[in-house]
Amino acid sequence: MLAITPTVRNLLILNILFYFIDSSVFSLKGEFALMPVMSPEFHIFQFVTYMFLHGGIGHLFSNMFGLIMFGPLLERIWGPKRFLIFYFVTGIGAGLLFSGIGLYENWQVANAVELFTQSPTPDGLADFLSKHAEALYEPNLDFLNSFEGNPTNSVYIQQSIKLVQGFYAWSISIPMVGASGAIFGILMAFGLLFPNTELFLLFVPFPIKAKYFVAFYGLFELYSGIQNAQSDNVAHFAHIGGMLFAYILLRYWGTQKSNFY
Repeated sequence: MLAITPTVRNLLILNILFYFIDSSVFSLKGEFALMPVMSPEFHIFQFVTYMFLHGGIGHLFSNMFGLIMFGPLLERIWGPKRFLIFYFVTGIGAGLLFSGIGLYENWQVANAVELFTQSPTPDGLADFLSKHAEALYEPNLDFLNSFEGNPTNSVYIQQSIKLVQGFYAWSISIPMVGASGAIFGILMAFGLLFPNTELFLLFVPFPIKAKYFVAFYGLFELYSGIQNAQSDNVAHFAHIGGMLFAYILLRYWGTQKSNFY
């Protein structure tokens, strides 16, 4: 590992400082985490501020470890200004892709909620839960069975409407935090610029070339994002966004290392 370079050091300090403030002084997530676009709490500046907030010490450690492992070499090659541009472009790009996909998904949920409230039926509720809120299907199975037995009961109708509306309210209230998008961008850049560098990873008993590691990680994130398990709180599409914007930016700059001196 190279000695920590100035920009990497400053980013490290800022992330630790914001984590300390957020966890010990007063919460910053309510205002500065990246909220879904359809949320009334969404602000455009959150595409920048979310990168300096983290969900826990483990989340912070993993991101900062990646930053100090791969960031210094890139900063030495590009210089502080270009490295900082790269960091923010990939981090903001990660937020844009994540938010864009979230906007599409929440728009679908909003339309489904509107259709259901216009005609609340047991079959409609079962269809809504199976398509948009699978995690709520089993916990509400007894209610669904009761609703099917009394489809005209006004109490069940109102409860079913509250259920779908509550799910939509929940879905547009989940913020995203973390520097992972920018870190995955740095990882992508390292893999493109130093594809044959052998990495020694924890729990892997043999070295793996950077290009294979990046390719595997990217495919894993794509698979995980498509699977979209509701119990999974990892922003996989933000990771993919960081890698994608890193690739685009490097194609724009040129991938040959000599171009960056």
